[in-house]
Amino acid sequence: MSKFDTIIDNKIIQNLFIWCCLLVILVGTVQSDARVLTAIYIVLLLAPAVYINNLLILPFFNKNRIVFIALFLANLLVFTGISVTLISVALQEPISTKMFANFMGILFLAIVFGATIKIARNSFLRRQEEKNAELKLLKAQLNPHFLFNTLNNLYGLSVIKSDKLPQLMLKLSDLLRYSLYDTRETYVPLEKEIKYLENYISLEAIRLEDQTTIDFNKSGNLSSKSIAPMLLIVFVENAFKHLGSTAGTQSSVLVDIAVQDNQLIFKCVNSIDHTQEKEQLETGKSGIGLENAKKRLAFLYPQKHKLIASPQNNNYIVNLTLDF
Repeated sequence: MSKFDTIIDNKIIQNLFIWCCLLVILVGTVQSDARVLTAIYIVLLLAPAVYINNLLILPFFNKNRIVFIALFLANLLVFTGISVTLISVALQEPISTKMFANFMGILFLAIVFGATIKIARNSFLRRQEEKNAELKLLKAQLNPHFLFNTLNNLYGLSVIKSDKLPQLMLKLSDLLRYSLYDTRETYVPLEKEIKYLENYISLEAIRLEDQTTIDFNKSGNLSSKSIAPMLLIVFVENAFKHLGSTAGTQSSVLVDIAVQDNQLIFKCVNSIDHTQEKEQLETGKSGIGLENAKKRLAFLYPQKHKLIASPQNNNYIVNLTLDF
């Protein structure tokens, strides 16, 4: 979070800004020889009733509406009476019905305006908390999903290619270190995410040996960009998970990552057994990884991404563009 965002999210600064705006409005509208001083007095008289309503009375709005209305009216009448009395003493004028009604109207608008801002802010924070909770859940689902597939690979190598296990374990260690420690932030350096992909692809290359043609390409300025962690791995993992080939051809995986200006262009292509892939799609065996990736993209890159994933001929192609 930037310093500017921290300042904007500060409650004290938010409240001071709103009261300053009201002060400016009052200075421009109050008919008095001492406009600024009068406007300050009005703000000081309005503030207690507004904060009492927001902090003590507003919580009853969803609990008990009758209690809320009673407390609201009591707060309005008490502070109108106190404020009008103080104004009468300061101006050395008797309290009139017009003075009481005018100030009560002003106080009513101030309380309603303050309550509206309070409700809107609470609603925004609640949605943010729900979004963050769902993102954490998606990450928690994603890591075990990846680990499950990797351990399957490990088991396969332990049975038929035990001499590959040391190198495999080193790769797996790097992968787990990244997924456990480097993914705690909302965004990570793009270079780390790409290194993670390289380790995973290297692991798959050990498992598949000469059975599959694997190409990994990267280009552009990768050092100054950040990305949501464990986002691209889903598509690469699915490419190897659903890898297949038609009769007489070798299976293949292509991963291409390019940064152009402020845009990431990601492409992942894997060969498939077209008949088998069609059966999987029809039975809904697409797994949770891809759905999680779509949800995270919607949360973290709203209106800033375009994802197209579909089978074409004997390949499954994923095209993803992200605006940084």
